[in-house]
Amino acid sequence: MTCVEMEKAKAPETVLKESGFAVSEKCCARPSCFDFVARKSETIVFAKVQLDVDALSLNDASELKTISKCTSAASILVGEKTREKPLEDDTVYSRYEILAVSPKTFENIIVRNIQPLIQAGPGGYYVEIDAEAVKRRRQELGLSVGEIAEMIGISRRTLYGYERGMAKASVTVAYNLVSTIGIPVAKPIDVFKKSRSQRKCFVTSAKLAMVKNRLLQKILRKLTRCHVTTVKRAPFDFVIDVPEENMRIIGGVAKEKEGELDRRVEEILSISKIVKAHAIFITEGQKPSNKDISCIYGKDLSKIEHPEDLIYRP
Repeated sequence: MTCVEMEKAKAPETVLKESGFAVSEKCCARPSCFDFVARKSETIVFAKVQLDVDALSLNDASELKTISKCTSAASILVGEKTREKPLEDDTVYSRYEILAVSPKTFENIIVRNIQPLIQAGPGGYYVEIDAEAVKRRRQELGLSVGEIAEMIGISRRTLYGYERGMAKASVTVAYNLVSTIGIPVAKPIDVFKKSRSQRKCFVTSAKLAMVKNRLLQKILRKLTRCHVTTVKRAPFDFVIDVPEENMRIIGGVAKEKEGELDRRVEEILSISKIVKAHAIFITEGQKPSNKDISCIYGKDLSKIEHPEDLIYRP
């Protein structure tokens, strides 16, 4: 992508809104592993936008994956370059297992439903072969694995791997395969594939030891048998998932003399609406001005026995 093309690409938030996605407020109250979350129907995506995709840290990537898993969402990184080289369009990159695309590719996915076909990997660019389509077409042509392999200049073993979905092909080999059998062979990449939900996230003594905030420690001790996920690089501080009740809670914990308290509460509320979760805020005394969030004082945590008690309180 040229510099002129980069300038023409719309901001990801704008692209999503114009395509019917509900988009949360941008996260800026404190450092966050994602910039915003968006939803359309059952598709939820946490997005990070930055110039150089290599600037995404391992810690941020880990937290982003964790948040995506516990909210049944996808995560994506939108950037313009990697290692000082522009990101190629129609190509998916990866940074610590977070998929990354160029702004133009992102726009193609959202607006035109054009899924990328090429994956950037160590040593070059690859495509995932549609195994069933290749095998079916070869049989229709009445050709053996050996004959097709010889035509495109690869080994029988390699072609067997393609037909079993066990190997990716270089772009050159994929092009030769298309020319030989006369059909598209690359499988589109679903960049919005949901992360698998975390089934077990029970609190352990080691986890408690890592949590410094006293109020958050109380929550963890009270809900030892719940799916509680704590995070550091987000507007919120924890997510509680209660699958049997079809309920999710996103919670923030007030920090001492927090300057951006009201802004952070607005972001938590905005995110909770997108992921369809209950929003709560726990504090020792500093109370947010927004009345829409359920506020719980630290002294009342002793009365909490179940996740529902955080929401439905007398």
